[in-house]
Formats: sequence, structure tokens, C-alpha cells
Amino acid sequence: MKYIHVSLFASEGQTGRGKERTHCVGKQSPLKEQSPAVDSKSREVGRAMGQVSMNPNTSSLPGGHLLQQVVNGIGGWALVLALIGLVVGAATWALGVHSQNYQHSFIGRRAVLVSGLAAVLIGAAPAIVNFFFHAGQSVK
Repeated sequence: MKYIHVSLFASEGQTGRGKERTHCVGKQSPLKEQSPAVDSKSREVGRAMGQVSMNPNTSSLPGGHLLQQVVNGIGGWALVLALIGLVVGAATWALGVHSQNYQHSFIGRRAVLVSGLAAVLIGAAPAIVNFFFHAGQSVK
């Protein structure tokens, strides 16, 4: 390895100003060099780990169909609760506006927005999960 000394001055006649550094030229530093045996072993491990695959299927395990029914039931109940929240929020909003009560109208408006957002997320949940699953499968 060769080392060179570099001085950066404003002009050639000035000394004591600027920056002086020593740089390594040529190969990498000895700390970063790896032996060929270590490198080939890490490649073998990487190839062996690349053989793993996954194909999710709810019917592969016992109870998969039951689990799908439970998820569908929870989704249905969540939509019913979002609908109830939307109706109660709209009623609170209307009563707050008509009675000129800012607090009740704000709470009702917030309930309507949160219930609507909850319904959107419940409906989009399978697509969101599938999107991230397929994005993860494209990583190599």
C-alpha cells in the first residue's frame, strides 16, 4: 500500500494554513480485506437461504376455513359498528348545530369522519395486506 501526503493551501508560499491529510492509495485498508474462503462460505449460505419459499393458503391447516369465517364475521361486525357510529355522530352533529352548542357539533362531526374512515379502512384492509405481501415477495 502506498500513502500520499496532501496539503491544501491557499497558495504555494503560505504554510500553516489549509488542511493536511494522508490518504491511502491502491488497495483497501487491511481491515476491510476478506479472505476468499470466508467470501465463498458466505455465498454458499446465501444460496442455501435462497431456497426457502412460502405460499400462503388458508386451507393448508385444519381450521383455516373456520378462521376465514371468523375474520369475515369480525369485518361484518366492525362495519355495523362503523354505521352505528356514523348515525350517532350525525345525530349529535345536527343537534349540536341546532342548539348552537359548538362542543356537541364538533364531537358529532368528528364521530362522522372517524366512522367513515373506519369503514374505508375495513373495506380496504384485504387489499392493503395483499399489497404489502406482494411488495414483500418482490424483494430479492
